[in-house]
Amino acid sequence: MILDKTFPPDPRVENEASALIKDGHEVFLFCLTYDNEEASEEIKGIQIRRFTSSTLEYKLSALAYTLPFYTSLMSRKIRDFIVQNKVEVLHIHDMRIAGAVFKANKHFQLKTVLDLHDNFPEVMKEYPHLQKFPGKQLISPEKWKRKEEEFIQKADKVITVSNEFIEEVRSRVILDDDKIQLVPNTVSSTFYENYELDDQIMDQYAEKFVLLYLGDTGIRRGLLTVINAIPLLKDRIRELKFVIVGSNSSDDLLKQEVKKLGIEAFVDFEGWQNMTKFPSYILASDVCLSPLNRSIQHDVAYANKIFQYMGFSKPVLVSDALAQKKLIERTASGKVHQEKNPVDFAEKVIEFYQDKKLRDRLGDNGKRFIEEEFVWEKVSANLCNVYKALEKN
Repeated sequence: MILDKTFPPDPRVENEASALIKDGHEVFLFCLTYDNEEASEEIKGIQIRRFTSSTLEYKLSALAYTLPFYTSLMSRKIRDFIVQNKVEVLHIHDMRIAGAVFKANKHFQLKTVLDLHDNFPEVMKEYPHLQKFPGKQLISPEKWKRKEEEFIQKADKVITVSNEFIEEVRSRVILDDDKIQLVPNTVSSTFYENYELDDQIMDQYAEKFVLLYLGDTGIRRGLLTVINAIPLLKDRIRELKFVIVGSNSSDDLLKQEVKKLGIEAFVDFEGWQNMTKFPSYILASDVCLSPLNRSIQHDVAYANKIFQYMGFSKPVLVSDALAQKKLIERTASGKVHQEKNPVDFAEKVIEFYQDKKLRDRLGDNGKRFIEEEFVWEKVSANLCNVYKALEKN
């Protein structure tokens, strides 16, 4: 497995590696370290191989398909990784490092699996630094999209996170029926079965009606919709608290909006927390949120937080980004609000607030869906089948 980040944490990488190890494979993970100390260790059966990187390399990764430097630097490290560990298949985590992997693999001609975590060229369009000089001039999402299509065709197998994403890929690239497979993000049963409660978190919110958001807090995630709904809710729900567990470089904009609206008492910015605390935040909440702004990326991908919420029987309130809207309506596990519409969001919150039985019923539906259909231990079978097919060939 090739990952252009530090590890841990990365739930998708860890879940996939664990599933393959359980299925009899040996998994080596190429990842990065920024402390100038290369290291090898084993974590949960995964053979971790850390290669040194730098802030400069990180910045060059944004120019991976504008200038050749990042791809050349990474491909040398990947060649060393292949030789040292005698790997037989390359599993590429997302497209930013894909060019370097294919360059390194020219000599070895190993089978490749391209794992598309996101519709990355569409995500890039939302980055603030691509809206202004020099990012706008140097980095072209359209060029990244063309490279993505090239990599999809080069790879022996492609996996991705939703049926909607598969349909979007097929609308651009002609593929054999079995080349691209669904391996969705979701939770392992251990996430909601084996955890320790943080009493401080539980006590902190015991008397509150908590709206919870977990994860990256970039503007495209829709948190401004929630913040702008708080003034509509605070007089009707006196014990209201919007709890944000996560961070992003754009957090100052969120905090400025909270201050401008004078709602500091109703919003808690908890920052990024260790994943071991996620269960406590979820259990302390009443309604859990995924208020994504709609985009091509958000219309074809699920936020993993939805399944974390469901694992603890919590009702969800999501925007009408297509993939999550269809999921919530199919499973009857929550409500859907119009994206970027604080009034509609607030109305849905009031419906939840006034009807605990509704919250319990929808939360139970979500938990049933996870346990019976969507827990990682079940959906990971597709990943294992991809590798069985490669073995057969």
